[in-house]
Amino acid sequence: MFRFLSAIVAVALALVFAGGASAQPTTKLVFYTNWFAEAEHGGFYQAQAQGLYRKYGLDVDIKMGGPQVNGIQLLVAGQMDIFMGYDIQTLSALEQGLPVVTVAATFQKDPTVLISHPGPKRIEDLKGKPVYIGPASNTTFWPWLVAKYAFNDAQKRPYSFSVQPFLADKSSSQQGYATSEPYSIERAGVKPTVFLLADLGYPPYAETLVTTRAVLEKKRKEIQAFVQASAEGWKSYLSDPRQGNLLIKKDNPQIEDELIAYGIGKMKENALVGGGDAGRLGLMTMTDERWQRTREFMVSAKLLKAETDYRRAYTLDLVKSIRVLP
Repeated sequence: MFRFLSAIVAVALALVFAGGASAQPTTKLVFYTNWFAEAEHGGFYQAQAQGLYRKYGLDVDIKMGGPQVNGIQLLVAGQMDIFMGYDIQTLSALEQGLPVVTVAATFQKDPTVLISHPGPKRIEDLKGKPVYIGPASNTTFWPWLVAKYAFNDAQKRPYSFSVQPFLADKSSSQQGYATSEPYSIERAGVKPTVFLLADLGYPPYAETLVTTRAVLEKKRKEIQAFVQASAEGWKSYLSDPRQGNLLIKKDNPQIEDELIAYGIGKMKENALVGGGDAGRLGLMTMTDERWQRTREFMVSAKLLKAETDYRRAYTLDLVKSIRVLP
């Protein structure tokens, strides 16, 4: 009888401890992406789908960005913990006195491209011809094109996020993302020439993880855990994206399977996530040298004052301890 009762007690205690382990407390983090859910966000959705955030004690709420979402404003207002940002935007916000800081970079290469009709072999071949660009590009890659390749403002045409004007004018080019707009153009029957600006020296990171100094001070361990889990999610997603894709399509039912597959293919082809320094330092990494190059470009283009302490726009402390190799 004693042995029987002892066995019952042992089972009961095991159940108590198991229940406690599965119900261990988690910290809530709100993360906003920069657009509607797409392949370019896949590693974060994969981390969510595989329970990686919970594995590190986090309850992550992934919210979609979009044209009506002012991420920096919501971040500073305390409506989120982490925002999917962009170096140039973050440095500009810092110069305006906003307490923002970048802790990691998803894309080691900015996926911005110029797309032309077949024919041009070099980006210099587009000089003097119509280029469809959006207003935001005037404070990002356009000054770089002007400085490095002597493009001029007379070339600019307003880009309305439609490929139709480009398709109608065979002498034109347009802006886009390597993972997106070329797909739409190919669907329309044109095999475009695509110039990835990062491969030509355009320096910023993209899809960075930006928080505020107050949040970083209060939730440093949790932010680091988020970066770690996200890096693991990206490695897994680029190997087998099926779980992440299910959540992408749940948030954005309109996205096509073919576009998701195209985006993944282009991320791999162009080594957007695992290329550059990530190959030796790990996914999500950053370096001082890259940030300095972006700062030098912005100062030369009069997008940033020379006296701005650009080093306050980022910290390498968190990514230094993360070694998730591609």
